[in-house]
Amino acid sequence: MLAVDAVPYLRLDLPAWMILSYLFVMGAIVGSFLNVCVYRIPTQDRFWDQLRSIAHRPSHCPRCQTEIRWFDNIPILGWIKLRGRCRACRMRISFRYPLIEFLNGCLWVLLFWMEVPLRLGATLADSCVYCELGPQNFPGLGSLSPEWFVLLRFVFHIVLLEALLVASLIDLDLRIIPDGATLPAMAFALLMSFGIARVHLVPVWFQSPNMEQSFAIIAPEWLHPLLRGGQVPAWVSTCPHLHGLAESVAGLIVGGGIVWSVRLLGHWMLHQEAMGFGDVILMAMIGAFLGWQATIIAFFIAPICAMLFVFWTMIVNLVQRLRGNHHPFVRMIPYGPYLSLGALLTILFWQPIFDRTRHFFEMGVLLVPLAVFMGVTFAISLMLVQFVKHLLGIQDAAEAPPLLWRPADQTWFFKGEKVDRHTGRWKTTDWEGCAAAHGTVHEERWRNGTSGCSRWQGQRSPRQL
Repeated sequence: MLAVDAVPYLRLDLPAWMILSYLFVMGAIVGSFLNVCVYRIPTQDRFWDQLRSIAHRPSHCPRCQTEIRWFDNIPILGWIKLRGRCRACRMRISFRYPLIEFLNGCLWVLLFWMEVPLRLGATLADSCVYCELGPQNFPGLGSLSPEWFVLLRFVFHIVLLEALLVASLIDLDLRIIPDGATLPAMAFALLMSFGIARVHLVPVWFQSPNMEQSFAIIAPEWLHPLLRGGQVPAWVSTCPHLHGLAESVAGLIVGGGIVWSVRLLGHWMLHQEAMGFGDVILMAMIGAFLGWQATIIAFFIAPICAMLFVFWTMIVNLVQRLRGNHHPFVRMIPYGPYLSLGALLTILFWQPIFDRTRHFFEMGVLLVPLAVFMGVTFAISLMLVQFVKHLLGIQDAAEAPPLLWRPADQTWFFKGEKVDRHTGRWKTTDWEGCAAAHGTVHEERWRNGTSGCSRWQGQRSPRQL
């Protein structure tokens, strides 16, 4: 292992302001493409149709179908120039589009600032994702220079954040996470992990060299050989590409497996969907990028972020009630954005997080019984929640009844299709009381340009004749 003093220096030739400015512009341009993905991917059901929809035709106005000119499609500035309206039909363009472009540019700058040290004389140890067990030591940089190493890992992580941003925005809008927003990035992670073999955070497996000494009393005799050995297996350095692929696959399985287990246990214990299948794929994608250790950390950070949001919503709702404005409390919230936020915080604060959780992951094979124990504890806690709900008389969420087309639905549909008594017929001059019976008398007076009393005023009704 290299000493900290031997960590290579970084020599970036360009000044920091030039690099960050360029990254903001590139992030805004990519953000414009992300807007297209967020809008078009959910419009298709099949995976390949979702990907084809992105390049189906150039950007155009959804109302008048006019293609947007290139100088109107410049990120942020194009929206400001058009004053938020279509050039052809003057349809209003949502402020969300330039906002996403701006935020994505800031995201690129933030990640580069945290992950790639820019100060003079900086080393790899100044990066937010540095740790002693990182790829600069296991398996080593090989033919990569320190500069290329940090830049490739930055690209690797920015692809993850872009996919998380698309998936989160779609989840916020529609409560779904399509495969088109996650599977391509997952394939990219597997290929990069195998091809470069140096984009992981920590090795796929490591344990404390003092494991046998620490757990010799409580561990059975047959387990002692598994507790021996060095901190990192030798094959990590001798087979770097195989290790990179193993790291990504292990993260994919653990990330998707955790959410899948929560989904099954929640449905079994609570009789309702705890997490959607899109969350399973999303967490598997995160695991393919970050590895199984960081994915577990991100999974436990996500509910903390969700609870903070719920508490804030409850406070806002309470203030609104005190002011006399009643707003129903949102019971179902999309969980994908919080998983994404957990992954982002894990990357940005990996150094302090790993320093505080390192001893947990160094337990090696003892992590297996510990994981089983935590799973059983989680199941028991769900059983206790269900028992308390029954004691308090709280019923389980009823499943949605099957959709049936009833006579009342047919009547309502026919009424919507025949909103006017003259629909599909020649206009007649029959008695105005028929329009009153349909509830359309005032509308017909307005259409005929009359107000108040109609032409029937002063005439006797048929009953008086």
